[in-house]
Amino acid sequence: MPTLQVNGATVAFTDTGAPPDRADAATIVFGHGLLFSGWMFSDQIEALRGRYRCVAIDWRGQGASPPAPDGKYDMDTLALDAAGVIESLDAGPVHYVGLSMGGFVGMRLAARRPDLIRSLTLLDTSAAPEEPSAALQDKLLALLFRGFGLGPVRGPVQKIMFAAPFLADPRSPAVIDEWMAQVAKQNRAAVRQAVLAVANRKGVTDELHKIVAPTLVVVGEQDKPTPVEKARAIHAGIAGSRLEIVADCGHSSTIEQPKVLTELITDFVGTVA
Repeated sequence: MPTLQVNGATVAFTDTGAPPDRADAATIVFGHGLLFSGWMFSDQIEALRGRYRCVAIDWRGQGASPPAPDGKYDMDTLALDAAGVIESLDAGPVHYVGLSMGGFVGMRLAARRPDLIRSLTLLDTSAAPEEPSAALQDKLLALLFRGFGLGPVRGPVQKIMFAAPFLADPRSPAVIDEWMAQVAKQNRAAVRQAVLAVANRKGVTDELHKIVAPTLVVVGEQDKPTPVEKARAIHAGIAGSRLEIVADCGHSSTIEQPKVLTELITDFVGTVA
């Protein structure tokens, strides 16, 4: 996987390149959620790569990206990492698609660097700080993972990340096993650092009015970490944004309802393009 040196970190990414017959194709940048990697957008990238250049970032210390030597980990730093990748690839302005943590980054990027964002798609995310009870839960799970690995946390984590309809699907265990195998390879200290960054993040509700890019807000109707009311608040704060609520879906929408999410993103980006 290629890497870039940006903002004091080594950032890994995948890049489909421009389609053979579309040298001037716009770029879509994908930012994943906590504990995932660009892998969580596999279905969407496969569907869109024939029309767009698709770039998926692995945040520092997650996926294929190593922990950063400077030790920094907060959402503002990740936004600077994303800006660095876009600028290094000379890809802007881009269509940005971010889920959960990727959405935390996307809102900051769109509000502070509007020159880099052509459109913004926010999936299962929030502009508010973490709720105190959720932050406490995050910190406990991070501590258990740091000390004992996946064993004690697998059950609770998958119930947070996925809704009951997906967990009941007989095809889901194979997908979850693939995801968990990826998490097991991660540096435990780096993963704990990422979880704590989510738990301790500052809100950006007061910056939403600065976002001028066309924006799509999507949320699973059964999303537990960032429920529907969080998406409604983002929608209310970004003028002209569009809100979609996906039935039978939890927090990891691109995996739980890949066809629906692919259609929503394809339609939205197509109208902006």
